[in-house]
Amino acid sequence: MTVLRPRDTDAVRAELRHVAAETGVPVLFGGEVHGDALLLTEFVGTRTGGLRGLAVRASSGLGGASMVAGRPLSVADYRSAESITHDYDGPVLTEGIRSVLAVPVVVDGRARAVLYGAHRASAPIGGRTADRMLASARRLSAELRVRDEVDRRMRLREAQVAGVGDEQVRAVHAELRRLAAAGAAPTSTELLQLADQLAGAAPDSAATLTAREIDVLAQVALGCTNIEAAQRLSLKPETVKSYLRNATAKLGARTRYEAVSKARRSGLLP
Repeated sequence: MTVLRPRDTDAVRAELRHVAAETGVPVLFGGEVHGDALLLTEFVGTRTGGLRGLAVRASSGLGGASMVAGRPLSVADYRSAESITHDYDGPVLTEGIRSVLAVPVVVDGRARAVLYGAHRASAPIGGRTADRMLASARRLSAELRVRDEVDRRMRLREAQVAGVGDEQVRAVHAELRRLAAAGAAPTSTELLQLADQLAGAAPDSAATLTAREIDVLAQVALGCTNIEAAQRLSLKPETVKSYLRNATAKLGARTRYEAVSKARRSGLLP
C-alpha cells in the first residue's frame, strides 16, 4: 500500500488560519520554499490576487531576506523601508500592505516555508501577534520534521524489501513456466541453476567500490535521499549522485536499492 504524504501547503494554510483566529491580524499569507525561491500560495484576508503565485527569490524582499537570515524580520512601513529590496512593491502596495512581519519555518537549518502577517497601517506588528506567529512557525517546523522522518522510514522499508529479489523471483517463475510448457521434466542442472538464481547466488565480490561510494550506499541503505546523504556526509548533492551512479554501475545494478542489495551480498555493507 502506498502512503501519500499530506500536502505541506495544507499545514501552512492551517497555521495561518490559526494565527488569524487567535490574533485578528487582517492579512496573513505564506507558502513553501522550493530551491531558492518562496512560492506564495496560501492567503487569509487578502483583497486582491496580486500576491497569489508570487515567487519570492532568496534575499529579495522581506520574505527572501528572512529565508536567508533564518529568523523573523519586519518593517513598520513597507513603502519607505530601506532594509529590504523593493522587487515586489507592485503586488504588496496594491494589496494596501504597510506593516509586515515575515517568519521563516526552519527545519534542519533550512527555511522550508515562510509565514507573513501584515497590517494595512504603518504600525509595528504587536508582540502578541509576533509571539503567535513564532509559535505557529515552531509547530509547522516540528510537523515537517515528523513528515520527513516518516518519509525516510518509508524509503528505508522500500530499500529493505526491494532490491533484486523480486526480479529474481519473477525470472525463476518465468523459467519454470517455460519448462512446464515444454512438457519436459527439468534436469537436475537446470533446477540447481534456478535454485542459485532464486537464492541470489553469484555474489558481486569482484566489484571494487571506493570508500566514498560505500559511504553513499550506506546512507541509501538507511533510506536517505541524495540531499539527506549529502547533508550527512558534508558533500554536495551532485557529488552524492555521481558516487551513487558509479557504485550502481560497478555493481551491475539498475536501481539504488538493487545496488544496496548487491553490496550487501558482496559483504560491502552490513
